[in-house]
Amino acid sequence: MRLLQAEELFRKVLEGGSKAKAARLLGLDVGSKYVGLAVSDEKNRIALPLSVLSRTKTNINLMADDFKTLASKYSLAGFVVGYPFNLHGQHSPDAVQVRLLAGELYKTGKLDDLCYTYWDENFTSKCVEALLHPLNLKNRDEAKTMTDKFAAVCILQGYLDNMNRKLRPTDKSDT
Repeated sequence: MRLLQAEELFRKVLEGGSKAKAARLLGLDVGSKYVGLAVSDEKNRIALPLSVLSRTKTNINLMADDFKTLASKYSLAGFVVGYPFNLHGQHSPDAVQVRLLAGELYKTGKLDDLCYTYWDENFTSKCVEALLHPLNLKNRDEAKTMTDKFAAVCILQGYLDNMNRKLRPTDKSDT
């Protein structure tokens, strides 16, 4: 796993797809117990909810295997990892969890062909919690995993929107 700047990863995605299958991205919302996952569509314009992985100190190899399987299944070029910056753009205390996971995945050596970038995750979980509140989910675990999954969607969608605005050529046929 190699850390890239946000724009560099998206350029790699745009260039990396084959005619048969486009390169895609996986969004991660990293928490202390769960990692929410979202995957981009084949055009890298829309983030779709995928699943949630359980996170423990002893299952990092299993997680790396799961990521490897997902990379193959979805033709992933890399990960967009939610990173908790504070309101002044500096690392927040929660950032330790994110960097720890990235470092542990790197050490497994199972994801060496993939790249990742960090993307600001400010308020994603709070926004999702507000959206899910009217559903009145009774099961706390279900509510938590749904929040993590959709927070990953918010992280990845924010990244895709920003990168598509910056790096995709404008399509004149839409006007």
